Amino acid sequence: LAPWPEAPHVHAGRDLEAGGTWLGVGANGRFAALTNIRDPHRPPGRKSRGDLVARFLTGEIPIDDYLADVVARSMEYGGFNLLVGNANELWHFNQRESKAVMLAPGVYGLSNAGLDTPWPKLLKAKAALNEVLDDPRPQALLALLSDAQTAPFTELPDTGVGLATETLLSSVFIASQSYGTRASTALIVQADGARHMVERSFGPFGGHLGEVEIRL
Repeated sequence: LAPWPEAPHVHAGRDLEAGGTWLGVGANGRFAALTNIRDPHRPPGRKSRGDLVARFLTGEIPIDDYLADVVARSMEYGGFNLLVGNANELWHFNQRESKAVMLAPGVYGLSNAGLDTPWPKLLKAKAALNEVLDDPRPQALLALLSDAQTAPFTELPDTGVGLATETLLSSVFIASQSYGTRASTALIVQADGARHMVERSFGPFGGHLGEVEIRL
């Protein structure tokens, strides 16, 4: 998490291969996040999904115009969910459904399927989020993202990756030698547009590498 040299108003991580990002904020009040849709049988897209977030954060076109362009180009990418918004509105786009929806105020959960798909870790995270909403401090949000408890076999979804991988992926925080949670980020957006962002980064087996805090 850092300002981008060519766009200092953008604070986000960076895909070193394709140059995009998965979550970030801009000084113009915008924020965006992206998750992939887990589907091992679908070939990868021609373009990097991180470009979708980068274009929103660096651009200034209205949200509805931006999303219309995303809808038109969505099949150029692998499966994805996209969240874009500001202090006044939040939109969700799911590539499989090919439509953008403005979300009403409430508590939502998003993993690697559709919005509010009732995977065990999503239900657990939403319940934990409800408990801290009265005083949503970054450290409390990061604490709920640190839950490494896997789900029982009987509750696992079947996304085509096999039982061992389904188990590994069933925890909120994923830790192993070669695959796992790379970063946990808490983003709080105030009604006046002020944003508070704290990110923790991790290495193999969930080893803590550092923490960055930004206020905009």
